[in-house]
Amino acid sequence: KLAGCTLFITGASRGIGKAIALKAAKDGANIVIAAKTAEPHPKLPGTIYTAAAEIEAAGGKALPCIVNVREEQQIINAVEKAVKTFGGIDILVNNASAISLTGTLETDTKKMNLMMDVNVRGTYLASKTCLPYLRKSRNPHILNLSPPMNLNPMWFKNHCAYTISKYGMSMCVLGMAEEFRGEVAVNALWPKTAIHTAAMDMLGGSGIEKQCRKTDILADAAYCILTKPKSFTGNFIIDEVLLREEGVKDFDVYAVAPGHPLIPDFFLD
Repeated sequence: KLAGCTLFITGASRGIGKAIALKAAKDGANIVIAAKTAEPHPKLPGTIYTAAAEIEAAGGKALPCIVNVREEQQIINAVEKAVKTFGGIDILVNNASAISLTGTLETDTKKMNLMMDVNVRGTYLASKTCLPYLRKSRNPHILNLSPPMNLNPMWFKNHCAYTISKYGMSMCVLGMAEEFRGEVAVNALWPKTAIHTAAMDMLGGSGIEKQCRKTDILADAAYCILTKPKSFTGNFIIDEVLLREEGVKDFDVYAVAPGHPLIPDFFLD
């Protein structure tokens, strides 16, 4: 279904971004790996080049691009390179994200700027830069990895800055879905439970993985969304809810430790 389509995925060198890339690669899609890890990181696995090798092995074509979404020119350069290499862009996945689960007084300005720059501004700029090319595609999609906007104060009180930044990504969905209705589908995807990634290991410590699902559940949910017509737009989708609607019954396959209780994700009451 995604054969020949070009996906521009931010933060695709590891975790959820890479899982979505690999799922699309099995169809023979072209993947632009727009991430900043070119040299191996001491604590985090994977670079844009190791991800590219995995994507090619899975059956896709890969274009690794060094992109820090805080740098507008790097986004522009990568988009131009993608168009030159693959002839266009059909799908943008805004997956790159920064997190600091700290209270107002504990969040230093540098951390605040990082979250706003990566989550809100980076998503906005990647969308803005890709949109002229997306509009030329037959079935264009923007997919943001961001939550439904839940204004329950409990989701703000412990990490106000992080919540604002993630809801900023969701507000991009709200606005752009309406602005480009009929031209480009714009949706948000969020997990019902915690997902096991390197970031989760750093946040939750050892043993946390047993309470998580694998990134595969988000890859499968993203694939369902990205293969729908562009009239499917403006939705805030929870992975498990969508997959149940699509007929999936066995969710144990997604668990790191089947049968173990799972941690619900943020922003879902």
